[in-house]
Amino acid sequence: MKLSDKKWLIEQTQFEIDGKYETCFNLANGYMGVRGTFEDNHKVERLGTFVAGVFNKSEAQVGQLVNLPYFMGLKFYINNEYLDIHKCKVLDYYRALDMKQSLLYTSMLVEDEQGRQTRLEGYRFLSMANQHLVGLSYTFTPQNYSADITVESCIDGSTTNMFDNPWERVKHYEVVNKEVLSTGAIYLEAKTREDKYEIGMAAKLKVSREGNNVANRKRCVPLGEVIAEYVEFSGVENQKTTIEKYVSVVTNRDQNHISLRDTASNKLGAFYEESMNRQLEASIDVMKGIWKTSNITIEGDSKAELALRFNMYTLATLVNETDNEVSIAAKGLHGEWYNGHVFWDTEIFVLPYYIYNNPKAARTLLEYRYNKLDAARKNAAINGYKGARFPWESADSGKEETPRWGFDYKGNIMRIWPGDIEYHITSDISFAIWQYFRATNDIDFMQKYGAEIYVETARFWASRVEYNKEQDRYEINCVIGPDEFHEHVNNNLYTNYFARWNMLKAIEVLDMLQKDYSTSYKVLCHKIAFNKEEIQQWKEVIDKIYIPIKDENGIFEQNEGFFDLEDYVITKYDRNNMPVFPDEVNIVELDRYTLVKQADVMMLLYLLGEEFSDEAKAKNFEYYEARTMHKSSLSPSTYCIMGLRVNDHKKAYEYLMRTALVDLEDNQGNTYQGIHAASTGGTWQAAVFGFGAMYVTKEGKLGCHPLWLPENWESYTFNMMWQGTTLEITLTKTHITMTMLQGDIPLTLEIIGQDYILNPDQKIEIKR
Repeated sequence: MKLSDKKWLIEQTQFEIDGKYETCFNLANGYMGVRGTFEDNHKVERLGTFVAGVFNKSEAQVGQLVNLPYFMGLKFYINNEYLDIHKCKVLDYYRALDMKQSLLYTSMLVEDEQGRQTRLEGYRFLSMANQHLVGLSYTFTPQNYSADITVESCIDGSTTNMFDNPWERVKHYEVVNKEVLSTGAIYLEAKTREDKYEIGMAAKLKVSREGNNVANRKRCVPLGEVIAEYVEFSGVENQKTTIEKYVSVVTNRDQNHISLRDTASNKLGAFYEESMNRQLEASIDVMKGIWKTSNITIEGDSKAELALRFNMYTLATLVNETDNEVSIAAKGLHGEWYNGHVFWDTEIFVLPYYIYNNPKAARTLLEYRYNKLDAARKNAAINGYKGARFPWESADSGKEETPRWGFDYKGNIMRIWPGDIEYHITSDISFAIWQYFRATNDIDFMQKYGAEIYVETARFWASRVEYNKEQDRYEINCVIGPDEFHEHVNNNLYTNYFARWNMLKAIEVLDMLQKDYSTSYKVLCHKIAFNKEEIQQWKEVIDKIYIPIKDENGIFEQNEGFFDLEDYVITKYDRNNMPVFPDEVNIVELDRYTLVKQADVMMLLYLLGEEFSDEAKAKNFEYYEARTMHKSSLSPSTYCIMGLRVNDHKKAYEYLMRTALVDLEDNQGNTYQGIHAASTGGTWQAAVFGFGAMYVTKEGKLGCHPLWLPENWESYTFNMMWQGTTLEITLTKTHITMTMLQGDIPLTLEIIGQDYILNPDQKIEIKR
């Protein structure tokens, strides 16, 4: 195995225990994820093994993504003395995430208390070709001694969620079986405590030198909640011995009514016979295909290129395009924070990457929402509304999973309200469906799933509005908008505007079906008891819904009464260039001030930008940018894009790097909790819709109108898919080059306001 060149590597050159690296060195393949902790299972690290869709509640407030048994365990003993790297002198150290090949590489030279020096070098990977398989391959080289070496491989069933927080710690599973299989492999089976999910894990070691088995003896034994395999070999000075660990992971989610043990054993046996290298090669081939359609290159800015690539890599490894019962959590498969729940992050920030790089995965993620539609209907009904109200936080059931209690910025217990009154996620999902349909022309999805969601969400909004007889208007009161500093507000601009948009789009979709797909239209009407009289009600709400664009020098009021709050602007920034609260602000009473948590009005101006003037965007950017604390990682990407659109180039680039480096440089101070998945998606949007200047016209054409490239960017190249074609776009200071890499029909593009026809296998170059 050879590492890729440095432009594909996230590197660590000094040995240290840091939660940031546990997250950034996480490996995932859409089916499962494992945090980047060291294999020796040291208890000071936050071990994390997650399989998408495996949730449990037990003593927790809400269902949580379960931290499953840890199968990476690997330790070494020299003459029966544990080689504890955390107590050794580390003489040489290098660790790297190879994003091109999706593997984690480690090399270290350590010296123990007896002066024995040992070189450990190798890699681990989660197969992208077979998502149930995991491989570890390391060489063990005694540098200045010979001795008997014992390798310990384990599957550890003692892990818990929130192990470092005694007030929230919970164990969500029980070990129900540990055994040594007839093949010599070890096997552990666990079941979640609510008896919903079963997980089977099998593992086996192979120890060789120059291709020959050198194991002197072997022992497999259950030890409490752990099952372990021990292999001994004779370590010879300056001779490399290769230790390979083969692992298979299955659950009853993907193996209904089939023996987990037999399935795990069979998968492991085939993997063991196939060899580690062949499975690694197959996994790398999958990554080659991913990078072929989604790579980004920047000539002249290696730091930005590497940071963007890290975000693209994370997105590429988070999705399972074959499983429409799971979606992408706010922390991906990288950590337990937010309980593994799905927010609006997925549809608004993450989904566009898949729409334009992997439409099949995008459809799968939207099918997840459709599969939870009945739960959304119940959620609306429980709260006294019609139609479907999607939960603010969703897990496997689709019901509302938002905790009711949490902590404020000073550690005080506080009530958490988004699950009760942050409604905008319902229209966010509708908006995401339109983005997908517009980019793919997937009428099959719209007929089977999308149209039904539109009707049910429109029904919800029509029932959620309140009629103000005195002012003859419909209002949406007592809500939380995207800015969560301000709770229980009336007529949040983003919420009201998108509620209207949702109802308008529902009418448009129904008109399209009735006109062009009448059979599907009739089936839908019968299925959900829809009649045209409902549309008249929607139209009345659309005409009279209050859109609180209170014009104060062209600035839109975020919600009613916002301009009456105490006004502060940001004047201080920390060492990570993140805003600092003004000294006079009480951080437990943030609803008193005009400071906002994240983009709110600016989100609206970005997502529906064609409906607002350039002057409105510029004035609102100036006002809200000075008051946005970016206490959510979602926010900087929006300000990056809008900074470009209002010609604030300096801030646009600052925001690009802020969002691209949110985890690599831990600028929010909480990377240890897990990846900022929404920020990875926002970073892609900032790169493609911001600096790449791509957009979709009102007429539904793909367009490009470059606004600005940083001085040091000699050229900028990215790929994207549009309506069945794959495009490569290269921007320089002087030219735009468009190439159709894949596709069989001509494509009309709007480039700098002019229409161009791009034919299959054609390249066009336009002078800027």
